[in-house]
Amino acid sequence: MSETGPDLVVAGAGGGLVAALRAAQHGLDVLVVEASEHFRRGNNTSMSTAMVPGAGSRWQREAGIDDSPELFAEDVRAKTKGQGDERLARALGDVSAGLVEWMADHLGMPLSLVTDFHYPGHSVDRCHTIPGRHGTGLIDHLLSAVRAEDRVEMLVPARLSGIRSSADGHVEAAVVTYPDGSAEDIPTRALLLATNGYGADRDLVAEHLPEIATAVYHGSETSRGDALRIGTGIGAATAFLDAYQGHGALAHRAATLVGWATIMHGAVMLDLTGYRFGDETTGYSEYAAALAARPQATGWIVLDQRIHDLCLPFTDFRQTVESGVLVWADDVESLAGAIGLPAAAGELAEVARAARGEATDRFGRTFFEAPLAPPYAAVRVVPALFHTQGGLVVDEHARVLRDDGSQISGLYASGGAAAGISGHGAAGYLAGNGLLPALGLAYLAADHLAHHIGRETR
Repeated sequence: MSETGPDLVVAGAGGGLVAALRAAQHGLDVLVVEASEHFRRGNNTSMSTAMVPGAGSRWQREAGIDDSPELFAEDVRAKTKGQGDERLARALGDVSAGLVEWMADHLGMPLSLVTDFHYPGHSVDRCHTIPGRHGTGLIDHLLSAVRAEDRVEMLVPARLSGIRSSADGHVEAAVVTYPDGSAEDIPTRALLLATNGYGADRDLVAEHLPEIATAVYHGSETSRGDALRIGTGIGAATAFLDAYQGHGALAHRAATLVGWATIMHGAVMLDLTGYRFGDETTGYSEYAAALAARPQATGWIVLDQRIHDLCLPFTDFRQTVESGVLVWADDVESLAGAIGLPAAAGELAEVARAARGEATDRFGRTFFEAPLAPPYAAVRVVPALFHTQGGLVVDEHARVLRDDGSQISGLYASGGAAAGISGHGAAGYLAGNGLLPALGLAYLAADHLAHHIGRETR
């Protein structure tokens, strides 16, 4: 680092590591400030399923899939019912294919296109992931690349606690606080807020997300709204603070993610009356609130051996299986007895008729790969809040904006720190709407800063 400080300070060692690596590739010096010593296994990126949309990637072309940023934006518009930030959705769609190809080519990530099942709301297969389909592997790859990069330094544990700005509002320094309570100003040209959202702040969750406030929070404990507090303190605008990613499939006893691939392969969800309560294939995020509203805010996912085997590529699902929480039975009557829901036998028989095309599903569900067949399994699930989707308003370069639309010079935001593309509530969330803004906005911020500094020094 130069005596005048790094070119860029990145607050948050999740998706923000992409900004550090991309900026270093452009020849900039970067300091990453991270509050938790356990970020490799405790931040939201590491807790994800590592699914990154890439609209128009080379893997799609090789698979004969016709996709584009325009189609991605249309899918976002449809899922959010036109209430999302379509400008930002298009910007992220534009960068998405280049992003995943850069991750593979520059960072050496073994990415592949997920085609073995289809995520709700995506009109084509466009999610790319790594072996194991888990964010811990994603973080490990990013961190390995950071450690090999001389231009990137990390300061852990240290928490961004404020920003010092010039008289004209340009970011001049990051104020960093250490565990012993001491603090220092670190001069910098620019700062990226990559500290995620406010999911760990129960008061903010109760204020903005009352429908999910009593659910389990399954995210980083450092996601306490730092970006909101710091950004609004210097005049940043906010939007979509009621938006979040929920999940309807967290294993009750194991606190592991069962995963929605079970549903998309043909599993169903029952509440404690033994009956289904909607079309499960509409999406896992909105099903968190739906499950939270059922008796005792809990239910059961019913699957079979075929679905079990198809979901084993997911680390989360394997961990659920290994925890021993699945209940197995040879017929629906025995399963209903084992889970204490007598009505479930008749309900599962009705599901089988719909899956065979002998009846119309009363909730309008049309996606069944195959009827459930013995042996059957069930796992008790609870709803969870994974991360918030509202935050500081940013433009297509990830620059933080004021209410009047002007930029706060030198300040960027990504991921849950920024207002995302999921619209309001939980129903607008598409798979990858967490990681794409986390990685994509970080990538865009690094490119914009490098271009800006290059223009300054020419």
